[in-house]
Amino acid sequence: MAHTIKVVRVYEWDDSLAGHKFLVDRLWPRGVSRDSLEPFNWAKELTPSPELRKWFGHRPERFDRFGQLYLEELEDNSDAHEAREKIQTLLRDDDVLLLYAAKDKECNHAIILKSWLDCDSAYSQRSL
Repeated sequence: MAHTIKVVRVYEWDDSLAGHKFLVDRLWPRGVSRDSLEPFNWAKELTPSPELRKWFGHRPERFDRFGQLYLEELEDNSDAHEAREKIQTLLRDDDVLLLYAAKDKECNHAIILKSWLDCDSAYSQRSL
């Protein structure tokens, strides 16, 4: 059975999430301790730089450029590559949920991160 990374938008803990492996955005769900989610309870190496986040500010008109710059950050980050290898190992046995709490469903970095983790070039081949 193929296992996948699923992007899940949450604001609070939901019992249906129990038993899954997690990646957590900088804004994790309320009532969830960073220490309670295993094995990737704080994926700092997989988040955009603070400067890039601030510049983007969830402004849809900046999303494509944000995506391009974020993919460049990921490709230049050896910690991110190591994390991707660990995640791909996990995917042999379990689905991984990428939790995020951004307001915008269409223009958030979880979409870009999932594509990069899946080694899916669909996002990067969009005209940026």
